[in-house]
Amino acid sequence: MRYYISDLHFFHESLNTQMDCRGFKNAAQMNAYMIKQWNSRVRPKDEVVILGDFSVGKAKETNEVLSQLNGTLYMIKGNHDSYLKDSEFNKERFVWIKPYAEMHDNRRKVVLSHYPIFCYNGQYRRNKKGEPLTYMLYGHVHDTMDEQLVRQFCQITRETKRQSKYDEEPMPIPCNMINCFCMYSDYVPLTLDEWIDYYLIH
Repeated sequence: MRYYISDLHFFHESLNTQMDCRGFKNAAQMNAYMIKQWNSRVRPKDEVVILGDFSVGKAKETNEVLSQLNGTLYMIKGNHDSYLKDSEFNKERFVWIKPYAEMHDNRRKVVLSHYPIFCYNGQYRRNKKGEPLTYMLYGHVHDTMDEQLVRQFCQITRETKRQSKYDEEPMPIPCNMINCFCMYSDYVPLTLDEWIDYYLIH
């Protein structure tokens, strides 16, 4: 099974009272809860793609958190992941660490970036039933006004029609951008289908 999650921000004390207002007593309590939630879903042979901003901690303490998490891990670099530059950080915990990637998930392409990409590779691709074949997964914006603006953009795009040489009539423009922000899933990594279902509801 493959899961996705973004912006866990291990050790980021101020997020309990500012921006996210996570409400934990301190970073240690937050870290323990996020580890518990992660391992409640992820098994050792599962894969997890982290879409950046995993930790604001130092290399050694970030290594310690990673040693407690189940799964085979992939990392999309975030703007807060400065521990990656430290020689003491254990990069072998990850299959790869990249600023951008594209993968396939059950015959669908996933475009992976810490930052939202508004015109992403494969955006217009559909199957014969008209269902989307590409999803853009991102993080960075948490649940802020920026995320609301991204959702407005997606809505406007989906309400806009264009006619390609393959269409008999104008068709709505696909826009399948998903913010895999950890608080949306109560810090549990989710599958692509679970993230899609979350956005259909919200």
